[in-house]
Amino acid sequence: MPPSAPAPRIAVPPDALVILCGPSGSGKSFFARRNARSTAIVSSDRCRALVGDDATDQRFSGRAFDLFHRIIAHRLAVGRLTVADSTALSPDARRELRRLARRAGRPTVLILFDLPLTLCRRRNAARRRRVPEAVLRAQHERFRAQRDRLPAEGYAVVARLTARDGGLARLRIVRSAPPSEGAPPA
Repeated sequence: MPPSAPAPRIAVPPDALVILCGPSGSGKSFFARRNARSTAIVSSDRCRALVGDDATDQRFSGRAFDLFHRIIAHRLAVGRLTVADSTALSPDARRELRRLARRAGRPTVLILFDLPLTLCRRRNAARRRRVPEAVLRAQHERFRAQRDRLPAEGYAVVARLTARDGGLARLRIVRSAPPSEGAPPA
């Protein structure tokens, strides 16, 4: 993105569930930390660490996602902005998140992190906790195979961030969510 171009702004209602969707290394957690209070971010990795003391130990995923969903449900019940930080690559995972928001009467926002595999690999290599190459490649392929169909799942707002604008994009809290400004359509 040229330096003079404004950062993409994603319009989000103050009580929304923001679902971050993309492979590991695509910048979801960085985006969440940059745009939301730490209390608003519900991370599947953090829940796995809370349950089993290790964010990477997949043996604890079932219990971790139970905790993940419970925290999200509680935040939505009291009308707080909630950012679901997981890969959200499974249709069932996204369906459950939409169900939680619907049950609480809250809107859902889907942010797609559409970055090239080479960039995800580079970011993954720089992490302390690396995702195995085969897993990262599978996540990326899964994301690419379904990304064009995701907006049809039913979200109040859908934004697609690319390598060009993902690090600059910002959430803009609004009372009613008009179409996102600057974020390319999904």
